[in-house]
This record gives sequence, structure tokens and C-alpha cells, in this order.
Amino acid sequence: DNPKACSIVLRGGSKDVLNEVERNLQDAMQVVRNVVYNPRLLPGGGATEMAVSVALRKQGQALQGIQQAPFIAVGESMEVIPRTLAQNCGVSVIRIVTELRAKHAMAYDAGNTKCHIGINGMTGELVDMNDYGIWEPFSVKIQTIKTAIENACMILRIDDIVSGSKKAQ
Repeated sequence: DNPKACSIVLRGGSKDVLNEVERNLQDAMQVVRNVVYNPRLLPGGGATEMAVSVALRKQGQALQGIQQAPFIAVGESMEVIPRTLAQNCGVSVIRIVTELRAKHAMAYDAGNTKCHIGINGMTGELVDMNDYGIWEPFSVKIQTIKTAIENACMILRIDDIVSGSKKAQ
């Protein structure tokens, strides 16, 4: 009645298929674990990334000179996920990403910080992720963004070291 543990039996046509099924099951259990520990969710389909991108671009535009460059660069880089989703759907990437950016910009300008419009991964259409029930764990999204920024900083540091050693020669 109240089990503390359970077993899952996996079957596959080959060892490779079985390994892939096991890896997918492990990933799914980790997502459930993340949601149980931190139940906050964000809309999927590139909606979160586009919302962050639009907000960063708007903040960058409010600044002058060289100060706006990091905001705009990170804003552009946040559009990689929506762009990749559109590309994988086989739709016009430029058209869909531009439409998505426009919808998020209109919502941002109207003071609505909760725009859930994203890309349907099957059809490539722009849809409300809330209606489709497509959500991503907040903790995973935050960790992904932190890791990306840390990696970019590390690459910049390495680039500074390499360019500094070339000047010293």
C-alpha cells in the first residue's frame, strides 16, 4: 500500500536501444526530482529565452555607448533556443523568430512580463505555451543560463591570456 521503492524493468531491441531508454528514463526522473524540490516552472518553446532577450535588449537600448554592448550581445545569444526550435521544425527561421520577438516586445512594452508565446516544436507555429501545457523547470533554466555565462566569461579570460602572451613575445 505504501511502497518506499519500486523496480522498473526496461526492455529494448538491442543494447544500444536499451541504453538510450535507460538514459531517457534517468533524465525524466531527474526532471521530476527538480520540480519536486523547486516547483517553479517557466514556459517552454523558447518563450522564456525570448522574454529575457527582449528585456535585455530594452535595457541595453536605455544605456549609451559601449555599456549597451553586453546587454545586446547576451540578448541576441538568448535567441539561439527559439531559432533552433524553428530550424528543427523546418519553418522560415527569420520570419518565425521575428514574429516571436515582436509579440514579446509588444507584451513587454504593454507592461505584461508574463508572455507565454513560444514555438510549437511539431508545427513551428507560434502558440501560447500555457494552453499547450509546455513548461520547463525553473532550476534547470537558471542553471543553464548560469553555465552559459560562466563559459563565455572563461572563454573571454582565455582569449585575454592568449592575446596577452602574443603581445609579450
